[in-house]
Amino acid sequence: MTTQEIWDAYLEGYAEILAAVGRTGRRLNRDELESRRALGEHAAEAGHGLRALVIGHLAATRSSWPDTTAPDRVLAAVQQAVDAFAEGYERAQRLAVRKEEAARREFIDDLLHGRGEAGRMAQRAERFGLRLAHAHAVGVAVGSEAYDDTHPVTRRVDAALFARFGDRRILLTTKDDRLICIAPGDQEEVVRYFAKQAYAVTEGTGRAAIGRPHPGPGGVVRSYEEALNALKLADRMQLHEPVLYAADLLVYPVLTRDREAMADLVRSALGPLREARGGAEPLLETLHAYFDAGCVSAQAARRLSLSVRALTYRLERIHQLTGADPTDPQHRFMLQTAAIGARLLDWPKKDL
Repeated sequence: MTTQEIWDAYLEGYAEILAAVGRTGRRLNRDELESRRALGEHAAEAGHGLRALVIGHLAATRSSWPDTTAPDRVLAAVQQAVDAFAEGYERAQRLAVRKEEAARREFIDDLLHGRGEAGRMAQRAERFGLRLAHAHAVGVAVGSEAYDDTHPVTRRVDAALFARFGDRRILLTTKDDRLICIAPGDQEEVVRYFAKQAYAVTEGTGRAAIGRPHPGPGGVVRSYEEALNALKLADRMQLHEPVLYAADLLVYPVLTRDREAMADLVRSALGPLREARGGAEPLLETLHAYFDAGCVSAQAARRLSLSVRALTYRLERIHQLTGADPTDPQHRFMLQTAAIGARLLDWPKKDL
């Protein structure tokens, strides 16, 4: 359609309204205002620009100016007509945005929960910049506040990603108060940058985790679940790294795959610590600090705010109670595995 044809289609009845106002000096009535709103909605739905249509109103006003003794009333009518047209246009745009947001949210929920037929999901994903036939990696960030799509952290991370990578088929969204980034699996620098930015903008109060890349529509779900599990595991294991990588934590699910065997190891290796004065917790915490420090006594003592002599006494007490020496490489692996199991199973707070 030419510009004139567009103007003619969306200014239907406008000249007649001006003529009537010129004769009577009246304001636009309810039906006339509603007809302008309806035309504005139709123009927005058809994708025409508001600026060009406002110019069309002004051009039609000039060409259809009526013979009148009340030019101020005609100008007031022009103002009413343009305002009603713009109101309808903006109303249609808001509705379109809400529909788009609802469709996007529904797609994200289906994608992260693995719902929907694979072919249909792939078609929907194209609309949001993803190619599900390829591998994808997912990053998940949490903070001290709940994140949504309008949160300042979300906007700042989005701006940082766009400034650094432009349009690389990246999907940034939120779910369950978390910030989520889905990126092509062969572009790990994207999710790594996302994780660092999500941590940085919270000034150290947040944490992020990155799942491994996996192919296909189910790959997004799998990577997302790995990232979530990494965050849960970090809380349970008291891991303090700001950015966690699921690939680095694979040993922990392996250790808990046979829960009964792990519980038996914890009871057998560490159960005697309950006989210590003050219970098992202080000595178990000593083991955690010792192993986390790479079995360096001075560093472990600093972590526990103890002297090296006091730490050595505790290690000797563990040896006496369990029969296993934490400083002996032959015993160390068993004790460290049992200590990890205790964290995973929340022992001794929970009975095994």
